[in-house]
Amino acid sequence: MAEMTYREAVRDALSEAMRRDEDVFIMGEDIAEMGGSMGVTQGMLAEFGPERVRNTPIAEMAIVGAGIGAAMQGMRPVVEIMYEDFTTLAMEQIVNQAAKHRYMSGGQVTVPLTVRTQGGAGWSPGAQHAQQVEAWFVHVPGLKVVFPSTPTDVRGLLWSSIYDDNTVLFFEHRTLYPIKEDVPDELEPIPLGQARVHRAGEDVTVIATGRLVHESLRAAEEAEKEGVSVEVVDPRTLQPLDEQTLVDSVKKTNRCVVAHEAVVRGGFGAEVAAVIQHQAFDWLDAPVERVGAKFAPVPFAPVMENYVIPHASDVLDAIRRTVGRG
Repeated sequence: MAEMTYREAVRDALSEAMRRDEDVFIMGEDIAEMGGSMGVTQGMLAEFGPERVRNTPIAEMAIVGAGIGAAMQGMRPVVEIMYEDFTTLAMEQIVNQAAKHRYMSGGQVTVPLTVRTQGGAGWSPGAQHAQQVEAWFVHVPGLKVVFPSTPTDVRGLLWSSIYDDNTVLFFEHRTLYPIKEDVPDELEPIPLGQARVHRAGEDVTVIATGRLVHESLRAAEEAEKEGVSVEVVDPRTLQPLDEQTLVDSVKKTNRCVVAHEAVVRGGFGAEVAAVIQHQAFDWLDAPVERVGAKFAPVPFAPVMENYVIPHASDVLDAIRRTVGRG
């Protein structure tokens, strides 16, 4: 086992795929000499050269469109959208092209494209650089959506995404890049559609994504001091969703809290709550609690940003409510 940051784990998966397979290449804004806005691709230009580490114009529709074309010709491109907020500029290509070609060609054409992007609040990037928009893409048939929360998961899931024959939206959270974890020396692919139980518990299940996985683990430690045993589950892939693991956990604990950084209204947590209500209704001893950002653009001022986005304290309050202590 070796210690690796989330940022290093992303770079390791990309580099290893490119070493093993000449059909894999990366492109995006400032990813070559600069190494990307978050430093993820630093050093890759020197190893792989400008043909496989390609800087692009500031044109998200063109970046994704070129990736779609390359994928349809048999390559496995990984394109980077600098901030997930900017996927708005490539929605036509992602939603109407990448997601549709395999179905509309009767399976004759595949689009093995990975769209890496990052975002999230917690460092005052402002309203146009801090959104969490993963729920938009879960709604689109033909796309897969991945949102890892740890170095081990981001490495294994990125590998599986690159080698999936469908287009994958791969979300990373800005504040997770520095976190460290011991990871296996050999890169181990993680199948898409397989949740991870981070912490076993008996009284409440917290289903969390991205940064909120770590906030939920902190909340679970505080709840333990109050005599409440909390199980924390990370879906890891939002589409396909490992419903069975989530439902089995709730059937064991009889209570559920869903937590993510995106706004509550229309967030991915609404889909999880619906799944739990439908498949585990007879096991629920309390309504499903939902934790997310307040319904507002993410403020730039740190004190206001901190007020809008959810934290461990919000998860802990939801845990208390669902066990009747809130």
